[in-house]
Amino acid sequence: MQVTRGQISLFLCLLSCASSLGTRYTPDWASLDARPIPEWYDEVKFGIFVHWGVFSVPAFGSEWFWWYWKGAQNPNYIQFMTKNYPPGFSYTDFAPEFHAQFFDPDEMADIFEASGAKYVVLTNKHHEGFTNWGSPYSWNWNSVDNGPHRDLVADLGAAIRKRSLHYGLYNSLYEWFNPIYLSDKQSGFKTRDYVEKKAMPELYELVNRYKPDLIWSDGDWEAPDTYWNSTGFLAWLYNDSPVKVRSLHHVVLILKLSQIVIQIIMPASFHSLQDVVVTNDRWGLGCYCKHGGYYNCADKFTPGKLPDHKWEKCQSVDTISWGYRRNMKLSELMDLPSIIKDMVYVVALGGNYLLNVGPTSDGMIAPVFEERLRGIGAWLKVNGEAIYATKPWRVQAENATVPVWYTSKSSTVYAIFTSNPMQNSFTLSAPKTSNSTVVTLLGSPEPLKWAPLHSSGLIVLLPDLPFTPADAWTLKLDEVA
Repeated sequence: MQVTRGQISLFLCLLSCASSLGTRYTPDWASLDARPIPEWYDEVKFGIFVHWGVFSVPAFGSEWFWWYWKGAQNPNYIQFMTKNYPPGFSYTDFAPEFHAQFFDPDEMADIFEASGAKYVVLTNKHHEGFTNWGSPYSWNWNSVDNGPHRDLVADLGAAIRKRSLHYGLYNSLYEWFNPIYLSDKQSGFKTRDYVEKKAMPELYELVNRYKPDLIWSDGDWEAPDTYWNSTGFLAWLYNDSPVKVRSLHHVVLILKLSQIVIQIIMPASFHSLQDVVVTNDRWGLGCYCKHGGYYNCADKFTPGKLPDHKWEKCQSVDTISWGYRRNMKLSELMDLPSIIKDMVYVVALGGNYLLNVGPTSDGMIAPVFEERLRGIGAWLKVNGEAIYATKPWRVQAENATVPVWYTSKSSTVYAIFTSNPMQNSFTLSAPKTSNSTVVTLLGSPEPLKWAPLHSSGLIVLLPDLPFTPADAWTLKLDEVA
């Protein structure tokens, strides 16, 4: 059989693509920082953060309860304990009260799915050191030996993945009152006993056991990355861990070269050759906004312009705390319009939006949080096209008839406005129209009438805007530049 030039070219292309799977990263920031961020993360845009632990039992002040009580000795926390608990009551005494008796992973996952989120990040371990799984490195200070007596990481993970959502795990590197860590700290981090005996073995075990798509590192800031051996861990994670490559259905390509039949098993799409695991930038003092995967930079990070690196804003519905608080007030919670406005701003500037809710100690999502999440999902059902898998446009925002944020897909531009202009004519200055331009309001199939402005821009005749509790609408502009 004659070998065609096309067959040879295809064969060489496949070999080249396959070789990309062999890319290995060395344990230094120059190599690790060069790793492309997997495409799935940029496409999903919206995720749910879940802060849950022993701090959910006192449910007072914030998830930093133990530190404020015993570390900072904040008088408000001391007074709370004096009024409500007997003398001698310790923080570890809260753990048996962490029952999670109403925790139904499927119900919780249903709420998250209904929000329109495409990934969920659960606290595997916060700074208190209590793990939400049966860590062999945290004897009797974990959710299997104590409190719920169940593997919360595994239970929620199974429910999340059953709904085809990505599952990530938050991990605090340090632990406030771990005596081994405190000993290392006292030495000026010249000793590394905590890292070698506790932090890193536990993190490797976590990855091997639960295979998270995302690792949200935290609790790193007191010591340099060399103390944590962050580059060594990340090199293993990117090169050899079980979460390196996405598991996909494969196709078999058969090439007949002369008398030889060659079967090449390849992913169904070249995009699937990308690595899957994603990490953030919290890997040691000085790493924020500089090293790692995508950038968090700081809690509730709010850049003033389009960053040149993929980033994420983590934000909590409860503006005071990440963990559940029994003493929270309605005025301290973000309302739905505020959440949507924040999300739109983040996505327009190329970021992901990770919105936090804290479950109660008995395993429930508070109704007020559920109401917010379902409200987001309702808005995304209509407007999600302008959020998911979009890219920042050449202009991210303009003060039009009302403030507008832009996102884009190819030759389609989305103009999202988060307040009602209260008039029928709507002026946009940035888009450059053509004879092929079509303008629609997402949620309505009928094209809108519009007229071009002199150099660029257009005036759109708006219909009566449909009511939405989110107070945000989207104009879809096809064939604009």
